[in-house]
Amino acid sequence: MIKFGTGGWRALIGEEFTRENVQLLSQAMANIIKDQNCQNKGFVVGYDRRFLSDKAARWIAEVLAGNGVKVLFVNEIAPTPLIMFTVNRAEAEYGAAVTASHNPADYNGIKIFTGGGRDATEDTTKVIEDYIARVIKEDIQSIEFGQGVDNGRIQIVDPFNTYIDTVLGMLDIEAIKKRRLKILLDPMYGVSRTCLQAVLVTARCELDIINDRHDTLFGGRLPSPNTQTLQRLRDMVVEKGYDIGIGTDGDADRLGIIDKNGDFIHPNNILALLYYYLLKYKGWKGGAVRNLATTHLLDKIARDFGEECYEVPVGFKHISSMMEARNALIGGESSGGLTIRGHIKGKDGIFAAGLLVEMLSVTEKSLSDLLKEIHEKYGYFHMVENDFRFSQDKKTELMKTLFTDKLLPDFGYEAEMVSYSDGVKVYFKDGGWIIVRFSGTESLLRVFAEMDSEEKASIICEKMKEFFNI
Repeated sequence: MIKFGTGGWRALIGEEFTRENVQLLSQAMANIIKDQNCQNKGFVVGYDRRFLSDKAARWIAEVLAGNGVKVLFVNEIAPTPLIMFTVNRAEAEYGAAVTASHNPADYNGIKIFTGGGRDATEDTTKVIEDYIARVIKEDIQSIEFGQGVDNGRIQIVDPFNTYIDTVLGMLDIEAIKKRRLKILLDPMYGVSRTCLQAVLVTARCELDIINDRHDTLFGGRLPSPNTQTLQRLRDMVVEKGYDIGIGTDGDADRLGIIDKNGDFIHPNNILALLYYYLLKYKGWKGGAVRNLATTHLLDKIARDFGEECYEVPVGFKHISSMMEARNALIGGESSGGLTIRGHIKGKDGIFAAGLLVEMLSVTEKSLSDLLKEIHEKYGYFHMVENDFRFSQDKKTELMKTLFTDKLLPDFGYEAEMVSYSDGVKVYFKDGGWIIVRFSGTESLLRVFAEMDSEEKASIICEKMKEFFNI
């Protein structure tokens, strides 16, 4: 059974991610589109560099075209944000990116987008799952890719220039040109190089790139930009004197940053930096949206500028929906994904990187200086993150303890509130919080805590670990 998580459908290649399942999903989408009578509005299909991504994109296009659906097929490997942008710009009703984002190399998957270029909501993915359950192999209608191109049902599109021009149009390019920053990019064997190179070189940055060859094993690393996976980027930034090191995940919708001193800038701090920059240095107005596993530093910044910070469940679709409802300025999550008002309704690591470069150029300050400015004003927020794998039996036990019995350890701090809206989150009266939730994309139990010191955050995470015997 194909099930969607917080970041689309992801599965092990050869087990659940197979041609038959991709075709079943595609036939279900074709049936939905036919029932909605929007075959001619277009369905955008794009793909990343993972094993089978290019073939799976063709399988999707062949089934859709075989059902009379107009397909807009992105002509080469593409970042997920570019595909979302294309769905919006083409006024397509739906779209899909073949990617498993930052999952291990033996995974692949499909993200579904809806009109306006946004992540499919839970209601939409539930409908898709219901349609999939009714499809049998004999229902699948498919034509050869070349035949679809010849009869015009599959149209090859190249949205690269339009996307790049849009990103450039949202940045202060003249300010960036004046600084001539020296930048090192690590695409992590993913798809960000072409787009980010076009943006940064156009802005006259001095750009070098590492880890860019096509490697479906991602160099043996998880294609997720964090302090462990960006060690080479960190070393080279310090050794060669770069102003900033930028790492992007496999499909380029998230990023990780190394400052000129070789320090990894946590995505929480990236969000805080950009929100503070937009409010103070650019004079923009608007609230912030974060998921419940993201720093409350954003709340303090918002209050200081007379704005509000909104908390939503994990999943960027919740962030983009709340941004739209509240006309918020910025939205993001602690895993490194963010967007701002006026851009796409989804994460964009390429645009976020460009905005960070603009921030360095306009303020003429380093990342560490800007962070010091923020922490001196709002205090320190330290997050500790833990991931635990488990068996199905252990998951059943944990679910009972958390959601049926509603048992929690004594953390040593008085709780102000406990929320069960997405996992279990405990808010402490004196500030700080801890959350326990099951990953929507992998078999992991995630335990995040934020306190005013790393030691305190580590201690309450350890108490949770001991309590659940994990």
